Amino acid sequence: MSNHEKTTFSGHVPVMFQEVMEGLRIKPDGKYVDLTFGGGGHSRGILERMGPEGRLYGFDQDLDTLAGAPDDPRFTFVRSNFRYLSNWMRYYDVEGLDGILADLGVSSHHLDTGERGFSFRYDAPLDMRMNQRARLTAREVVNTYSEEQLANILHLYGELAQSRRMAAALVKARAQAPIETTGQLADTMAPFFGRAREKKDLARVFQALRIEVNGEMKALKEMLTAATEVLRPGGRLVVLTYHSLEDRMVKNIMRSGNPEGSVEKDIYGNICSPLRTIGKVQTPGDEELSANPRSRSAKLRVAEKTEDERE
Repeated sequence: MSNHEKTTFSGHVPVMFQEVMEGLRIKPDGKYVDLTFGGGGHSRGILERMGPEGRLYGFDQDLDTLAGAPDDPRFTFVRSNFRYLSNWMRYYDVEGLDGILADLGVSSHHLDTGERGFSFRYDAPLDMRMNQRARLTAREVVNTYSEEQLANILHLYGELAQSRRMAAALVKARAQAPIETTGQLADTMAPFFGRAREKKDLARVFQALRIEVNGEMKALKEMLTAATEVLRPGGRLVVLTYHSLEDRMVKNIMRSGNPEGSVEKDIYGNICSPLRTIGKVQTPGDEELSANPRSRSAKLRVAEKTEDERE
């Protein structure tokens, strides 16, 4: 796979490109969805492997990504949260999909566009909205949520051990003056981090707020449930995860058919699930990590829709 094929506009390099393509097992005349269009790298790979009868729908709620949409009659850009997968497939009269891809990582565009407020590398307004039309911002979360709410977010979504003390510090700081920028947030959190882990732990703070602002866990749950319904038998679900919360939910849906992981068995003790796992979880190799450092925490899981015995 050439670097030219894997690199798209703005220098975007899609994570685990070859493994994703192999997982999708693309058919020339198949119908596919890229639920996280972003820089468009994975979508372009899918289009290159499809024939003239194939169809690809690229979802992204961020209007900025529309600029990178391929000029291809086989491609349809859907500006929407992926939680509405089923609704849009009904809208386009798609009865069954041959493959669904979701790369759950934050795009390089978001991290590198300082004014969007996703990264502590830039001093910018606290925003973090994936969808610019949404109302809730990170500024509102930091300045209006109760101390208990903030502690829960930092604990659940950031997995931070000092979440309660950190929440108390935020409430104390905002009592003096509103916390308006990423720099102010980073400065307020700085006393809790040793130099060796400062960037990693601060990234978890930003991750926790981003998940809350964008309702990511609820959206993921709704999308995964919808995916089991819109895939046709033999269709593939390919998901890239980057933190334990989302990976656990993806693992559960692929094993048991539901995000909670509750298992139902038949009279023979076999797990009843609309999906079956394909292969083992995959992680980036040395070449991938060298070319794309942001892939370091990535995990790739693949599942296939089973035959519906009720049909």
